[in-house]
Amino acid sequence: MSGRERAPGRLGFGIIGAGRVGTVLGAALRGAGHAVVGVHAVSEDSRERAETLLPEVPLFQIPELLRRSEAVLVAVPEDALSELVSGLAAAGQWRAGQLVVHTAARHGVDVLTPAREAGAIPLAITPALEFTGTTLDLARLEGIPFAVTSDPLMLPVAQALVVEMGGEPVPVQEEDRGLFAAALDLAADPLGASAAVAWRALRAAGVQDPSRMLSSLLRSGVENALMAGPRAGERAAAARSPQRVASAVRALAGPEAPEFSAGVYAAVVRAATARALAEGVVDESRAAAVLDALGG
Repeated sequence: MSGRERAPGRLGFGIIGAGRVGTVLGAALRGAGHAVVGVHAVSEDSRERAETLLPEVPLFQIPELLRRSEAVLVAVPEDALSELVSGLAAAGQWRAGQLVVHTAARHGVDVLTPAREAGAIPLAITPALEFTGTTLDLARLEGIPFAVTSDPLMLPVAQALVVEMGGEPVPVQEEDRGLFAAALDLAADPLGASAAVAWRALRAAGVQDPSRMLSSLLRSGVENALMAGPRAGERAAAARSPQRVASAVRALAGPEAPEFSAGVYAAVVRAATARALAEGVVDESRAAAVLDALGG
């Protein structure tokens, strides 16, 4: 199916933003029978990514892309979204009846108000996934939750798009979008930072294949945390001894330790100890001993 063909009853999508998210979701929509009529890509990397994931789909400047599109997927950085939507509204580019779908985690549909005022139909659809921008992501989309926010009458449309891409729609209210985005950051950012530091520390310790050593540990840790829910990490906090913390501090302060490793380790242990103390998993004397071993 070429970029201009579509299955009956499907839409012609334009993609603004050929980053990791936009190209993958565009490919998923295309796989569901929608047409991708064009892509707006700025950098050489984004143009190559679009060519790989959306072959035969032409590149357009935004005004021409919007003119050709029944629906628009806007997958640009969160901080650029409001200015882009407002600027296009001021230039009279949005069309009445056009679906406008963005993917930014911390925004609902209010950020699309200028497009709505022009008669467009706003939707917010955010997959709970760390994207690589490769075909690997297409398989990962299967069954994952997507936060969906829309005007009440359009919620079935947002949910249908998610299902067509293989995901599971989870309604999130406009006022809860900030908390939703913070929760995603809390889950993804520390895991990535800790894994990167651990990888470098293992390599410095002489382990030739850190990824293999970390894979089973990280997978089992994530699975255990998900099963434990709000009690995740309690067992590790209870078992963390001041002696082990002191040993880790010495090792991570050594000349062979990777840069920033001591800071990442300290932040993780402080947060985990404070939570364990608040939950009654450790007592004050144990918490104080751990923090003293950490250096305060």
